[in-house]
Amino acid sequence: MIASSVVDEARMETPETTQVNHGATIEPADENDRILSIQSHVAYGYVGGKAAVFPLQCIGYDVDVVNTVNFSNHTGYGRFGGTRASAEDLASIFKMMDQTGLLSPQRLLTGYIPNAAALGVVKELAQKLKSRNPNLIYLMDPVLGDSGKLYVSQDVIPIYKEMFAYATIITPNWFEVETLTGVPLLSLSALRNALSILHKHIQHVIISSIPSQPWLSKVLPETMQPPASADNRQAYLLCISSSRTTETSSHSTVHARLVPLIAGYFSGVGDLFSALTLGHFNPPSNNKRYSATQTPLSFAAAAALHKTHSILEFTNAFAARLPPEDRTTTDDERDAAEPVRKLKRMKGRELRLVQGQHILREEWREGQGKDLQFWDGFWDSS
Repeated sequence: MIASSVVDEARMETPETTQVNHGATIEPADENDRILSIQSHVAYGYVGGKAAVFPLQCIGYDVDVVNTVNFSNHTGYGRFGGTRASAEDLASIFKMMDQTGLLSPQRLLTGYIPNAAALGVVKELAQKLKSRNPNLIYLMDPVLGDSGKLYVSQDVIPIYKEMFAYATIITPNWFEVETLTGVPLLSLSALRNALSILHKHIQHVIISSIPSQPWLSKVLPETMQPPASADNRQAYLLCISSSRTTETSSHSTVHARLVPLIAGYFSGVGDLFSALTLGHFNPPSNNKRYSATQTPLSFAAAAALHKTHSILEFTNAFAARLPPEDRTTTDDERDAAEPVRKLKRMKGRELRLVQGQHILREEWREGQGKDLQFWDGFWDSS
């Protein structure tokens, strides 16, 4: 079975290092470098914390976990059960962790928060942690929605904007960028405007996915374009990292990379990407050296993008081998008439994180052909 062979490839050798494919090793994170993860939880499948915690543990982090919801499965199944944590629930957990001396993470990761009241409590926590430790690395994934549709109520949007002041990195998708900035991403000038708005408050911004469109294809540097041999019918997604390196009015440093879009509905992808970005991000002060063409953010984003896309390919290949009745295409009318059809499809597309842990554990180096590329001239007027 493929699961057995993959697990064998990623077996644990010693407590100090992990042996993975091709003889590469991963050094564990600093033993004091703990991450506090605050996001959703499901009993079955891999979204929210279930898509974030194991990958972070695979690259050496201890992760403390606070669940904002406790559901049976992700909502894409069409049916689910469980509870949402109230603001009082979250405040009680944070208070007791603090009183017990267990609230001192070096990194903070937040994802889906169910409502404005709960988000307000998380905002207060972020403020407290940042005041105690100005070097706190806080990655905020502002989970608002996708494909033009909000997952949350409108009243969380202004709170997320207030939380910009505490975030080191944010990882919105294109729709969330539009929602947070009020700028539709329909041109290069609009993209510049949106990044400028976000950089007024946040040093590091990643737009995790922008669907390739005619305007984008026209402005992308030739080195970032799909290969000439690529299928013209193949859709792509663009990932952008943008770091403001000074406190002056100078423009940010922008890197980007196109990846092929894998057709199908997969949940937890953004959660995985954000976790891996945080796990691979190290400021220059952490004695990590970067080449002249990379920034700490572009390095982390490249690692996260490569590993996330590889997990998606691995999952998609597994789904393609399932019996035909378990890998049906999306058809809203038929899915409504035959709910089990959708349930089987969603189950077959759960991320294969455990079986693909060799991908997660892989040591990431620059120069493997998967780096984000510097977008020379991004800020030039045209």
